[in-house]
Amino acid sequence: MGSRIFQSTIITITVLFVGLLVWSIVSLVVMPEGSEVVESALSEEMLYSIRLSLITSLLSVAIVMALSVSIGYLLARFQFPGHDVLRTIVDLPMAFPELVLGLCLLLLFGHSILGDALERLGLELIFSKPAIVIAQVFTAAPYAIRVAYSSFRSVSKRYEMVARSLGYGHFGAFWKVVLPMSRGGLFAAAVIAFARCMGCFGTVLILAGGTRMFTETLPITLYLNISYGNLAMAMTSGMILIGISLGAIVIFEMLNREVVL
Repeated sequence: MGSRIFQSTIITITVLFVGLLVWSIVSLVVMPEGSEVVESALSEEMLYSIRLSLITSLLSVAIVMALSVSIGYLLARFQFPGHDVLRTIVDLPMAFPELVLGLCLLLLFGHSILGDALERLGLELIFSKPAIVIAQVFTAAPYAIRVAYSSFRSVSKRYEMVARSLGYGHFGAFWKVVLPMSRGGLFAAAVIAFARCMGCFGTVLILAGGTRMFTETLPITLYLNISYGNLAMAMTSGMILIGISLGAIVIFEMLNREVVL
């Protein structure tokens, strides 16, 4: 009897939560009229927003993957003093609200030693398009590093030892053995990073600003149009973001067998 009550309880909780989640997503999709969605999707503002989001996200993913491979491999293969501290620090932004992370970056690149040095070099990053990339990199990197770390750990060290016994150096064993065997997990890391970059809002808003048709990425488009009361544009940008997230989740699940988080 107790087992049946337990099973019924967890099934009810699951059905309620999933049902409400699906209902909320479906509401966003079915509420606007089709003509409004098409008109909004083809508007100059939306096309600018999509183009800027894609360009900055692809640039950010390239940087994030370079960081993920380096830091993920370092954490997965080497033990050194402060290893656990480093891992905690790398994971820390995942626990931060994006607005807090954006504020930290604003202080770092604003009035600080680094910010003043960059300003003397003529690099004013705050409230600029490059600031979008910086915000996206710091937001997405912890997620991609975690996936890359798990992927590297899933490759047995024995394969590297065999490769080195056959004459490969450390880099050769990494390049010829570890990297190819981790490609599924690394691709999943890139997919997750891309989805996080496309959906990055709070960090971008604080560091790059929410200027229409300048630093306006898709989440900023949603925010601005909600503020203006233009629900059709807001819901269309929301649908595009949901489509990107859904695609990323599907691809990640297809590759998930190779990654144990």
